[in-house]
Amino acid sequence: MAGSRMKLELSRVVQGGGRLGVLKGLGRTGQHSLEVPGCLLYTHFGTVPHLTQDTLHTLNNLPSVAQLTLSSAAEHQEVLEEFKDGFRKFAGLHDTVLYCSLHDSASPCPTGHTTNKTVSVWGSGGRIELTVAKFMALQKTLQPDWYQSMADGETWQNNTSRKRVRKSVDRTLAHLDECLLEHQKSKELEGVEVFGVVEGGDILDERLRSARETSKRPVAGFCLDGLQTGAMDQALRTQLITAVTKELPEDKPRLLQGVGRPEEVLACVEAGVDLFESFFPFQVTERGCALCFSFHVSADPERTVLELDKEPDTVEDTRQKGDLDVGGTRMTSFEMDLKDKRYHNDFKPLVEGCGCYCCKNHQRAYLHHLLVTNELLAGVLLMIHNTAHYHGFFGALREALATDTLALLKRKVLGETEPKY
Repeated sequence: MAGSRMKLELSRVVQGGGRLGVLKGLGRTGQHSLEVPGCLLYTHFGTVPHLTQDTLHTLNNLPSVAQLTLSSAAEHQEVLEEFKDGFRKFAGLHDTVLYCSLHDSASPCPTGHTTNKTVSVWGSGGRIELTVAKFMALQKTLQPDWYQSMADGETWQNNTSRKRVRKSVDRTLAHLDECLLEHQKSKELEGVEVFGVVEGGDILDERLRSARETSKRPVAGFCLDGLQTGAMDQALRTQLITAVTKELPEDKPRLLQGVGRPEEVLACVEAGVDLFESFFPFQVTERGCALCFSFHVSADPERTVLELDKEPDTVEDTRQKGDLDVGGTRMTSFEMDLKDKRYHNDFKPLVEGCGCYCCKNHQRAYLHHLLVTNELLAGVLLMIHNTAHYHGFFGALREALATDTLALLKRKVLGETEPKY
């Protein structure tokens, strides 16, 4: 592979590991960039769920990188091969940088289907088994700007044996070597970047071995896998990420898979993570909920402290205290359940001061009505708001790193103003 065009330029590294900077040289021509810490645009087969391209572009400050998953693309391989011009053109995503990942973090895939030579992805038509040859044929057909290497990530359950974890690291490195070999021979993948995958379950020395070995390969960046929400508690995740990022080169980006909750994002940024997937707003939308956590830190830190110590505002009043189970998925304390009867005659916007199309034009009562009558517009309006809110949070996170106000932002996001119940 020729030298990577993708370059991470860091402007600050905050004590404790938070990294502020810009990932430059993205796309085949290298004209795109992405601020870090940042997140990608979550898509299903190239489309943000519930939103048309026109609706999507009413949102400001969207990332230039869209995530496509092999779980949604693999079943359309024949059509795409016939089309010949790559996925970006097929989906009409002309000015978008495409990152191709293996799995979709919003829909956990069944385990127990990995072999020495294959991994499996699940599309709408069921399981698709991929060898490295098939995986690489898909990449040549899709022609993304960057993709994660094939990996055995089936070690995130807590009871995985050390032997199985070691095997996962070995397989993932073997897959990476095969992918790189095939990549170097391929004309279709000229100028495309590869991210190596760091595995290792919850075993520190295997994580370190995976990180060190992957760093020796000509990869443009790293995917940290097997640390997703539900796999382990935040303290252990932070400890593992902090140790792993010390082994990775400073000038290459680290993308964390499967973590999206705001409090977990904050902890992982402090541990040295640069990039996240943005599947969380989609999950919140599917629950019929709206993100409503506060992240505005005043330019005057003293004023923010005073605001924090005052009575909770309307945003805090609508937030749940702790997680709830809504329709089989866990509702978090960062969102409000608009199906709740109390919103029946609540004529406030979802979040006071939010500039998104939904909050400027509609009230909570209308969203409640749309949800209880199963109107498709509910998903559209919620996805607009949740996407805008989540990307706004990342903007505030970068601002906090630039102005040394991360501690204040954490207090604000976690709503640490109420008495502890």
